[in-house]
Parts: sequence; structure tokens; C-alpha cells
Amino acid sequence: MAEATIFSIIKQAIQNEEDSYNLYQRLIKMVKEKDSKDTLVYLAGQEVQHKKFLENYLAGKGGNGALDLKNPVDYKVAEYLEAPSPSEQMRPQDAFLLAAGREKKSHEFYEHLAGMHPEGPVKEVLKRLALEELGHKEKVEYLYANTAFPQTDGG
Repeated sequence: MAEATIFSIIKQAIQNEEDSYNLYQRLIKMVKEKDSKDTLVYLAGQEVQHKKFLENYLAGKGGNGALDLKNPVDYKVAEYLEAPSPSEQMRPQDAFLLAAGREKKSHEFYEHLAGMHPEGPVKEVLKRLALEELGHKEKVEYLYANTAFPQTDGG
């Protein structure tokens, strides 16, 4: 694969991370509950880390990567429920559902890009980023379930 193509793909990935960060920043302003805000702040920070990783990769620093590989569980909540539009009166569960949809799209983006690459370091970086995004999706789907369907006394 030509260097210009790899460069443009990584640049698009950087833009995707910026877009996710900007979405979370908007949601942080809309959600009122502290715990929900804290979670969205965490997710925004993760997007900043991904962007820095990709920028370093483009600069030839840390191309072999050290993102945390894990085996997230995909609950498929974002696939079955329609994400709401951001609003000033957004409930925490709606913010988490919106975030799950964004993480789903990011995961699919990196999976697709990884599928286009031959075996090698670029493919491995893209696979790792896809797993990171799936891990984020798992987190926000878990948070969605716990805020939309809270445990009550007695079961």
C-alpha cells in the first residue's frame, strides 16, 4: 500500500477521534448528573489519547504501539436502539446511548480499515484501535443499561 494512502487513512482516523472528542464535549455540557459528566470526561480523554497515539504514529514515534488489548463484550445495545439527538434536557441514559452509537461507528471504521491492509504494523495498529473503541462501546452500553434500568430494592 502506498505511503500516501496510509498517511491519508491515519489522518482520517485522527479526524474521527477529534469528532468523537467534540461530541463528548457537547454532551458534557448537556448532561446534568455528575457521574454521567465524569464518564463523558473520561471518554473524551480516551479520544485525546487515541489522537496523540495516531499523531505519534505518523511522526514515526511508537509505531509498534502499546494500546491495551482486551476482549470487550459487545452487548449490541447500539445496534438495536436508536440514538437520540443531543439536547439540553438529555437524560444520562440517552447520552450513553448516543455515545455507544459513536463508539460503534468508530469500531466499524477501524475494523474496515484493518481489513483493507496487508499484514503488518499498520494493520495491527488499526486492529488495536478497533478493540479500544469496542471497549468504549462496552463501557457506555453497560452504563446505559444501569441508568436506563436501575436496580431497585428487593431485586
